[in-house]
This record gives sequence, structure tokens and C-alpha cells, in this order.
Amino acid sequence: MAFVANHNPVAAREVRSEPGIFAKLALRYSQYRKYCETYNELSALSTRELADLGLNHSMIRRIAIEAAYEH
Repeated sequence: MAFVANHNPVAAREVRSEPGIFAKLALRYSQYRKYCETYNELSALSTRELADLGLNHSMIRRIAIEAAYEH
């Protein structure tokens, strides 16, 4: 009789369902970059351009937060 054991460290890591700290940091950084990009692009628009989109300057921060942090 032979005994076979499968020791595959990659398969053991795949069982984890919660992302690691680096994955969480990467996600947070990408969300922050998306927030900054959206905020900066909307801030660069004139009052007239924002009005054409149905927006005003007081809405820019909220829209950037929604774009980055809500799915």
C-alpha cells in the first residue's frame, strides 16, 4: 500500500475568503485615487458646465465620494 499526501501551499492559500492586508490597502488606494480624479475633474468645470450637467459646486464632494466608495 502506498500513502499519497498532497501538500500544495497554493491551494491552501486559495481557501481564504478574506483578502489580506495588502489587498485591502490596494483597494483603499484605488478608491482614494478615483475620489481625487473625480473631484479634480469636476472642480475644473465652470459653473456653466456644471449647470449643463445638472450639478453645482456644492455637490462635487458628495459625487466624488459616491463615485469612489459606493458600488
